[in-house]
Amino acid sequence: MRHIIRFGVVGVVNTGVYYALYLAFNTVMPYLAAHLLAIAISMVGSFFLNCYWTFKTRPTWRKFALFPLTNATNYIVTTVGMILLVTFLGVDDRIAPLIAAVAAIPVTFLLSRRILTHQPPSTVVVETATESS
Repeated sequence: MRHIIRFGVVGVVNTGVYYALYLAFNTVMPYLAAHLLAIAISMVGSFFLNCYWTFKTRPTWRKFALFPLTNATNYIVTTVGMILLVTFLGVDDRIAPLIAAVAAIPVTFLLSRRILTHQPPSTVVVETATESS
């Protein structure tokens, strides 16, 4: 339960960082470009907060490399959600990312927990006895 609460706090902080970056970038570029750039930058902060605080695990280059892959679902859900909300439902492009992010939270938690706390399998050495004739 502690991990879920901490993940939620990190998510709120990360969403705030993302949203501030998105609004700033959206003043100089189209909403979709602003969204993609803001999410990429905020993901780096999310990685370190989730490693150090949420799951209390050491960040590694391997985890850092895999973290964006596990968040691919988050990108897809939020990006498709934004496009649908803005283009087809007429939602303001300043509010759409917040609405789209809600649907991605449970999936992102499960994938983040899996990649950040997964221990690589240990090598098992099997000794075989040879029969003497």
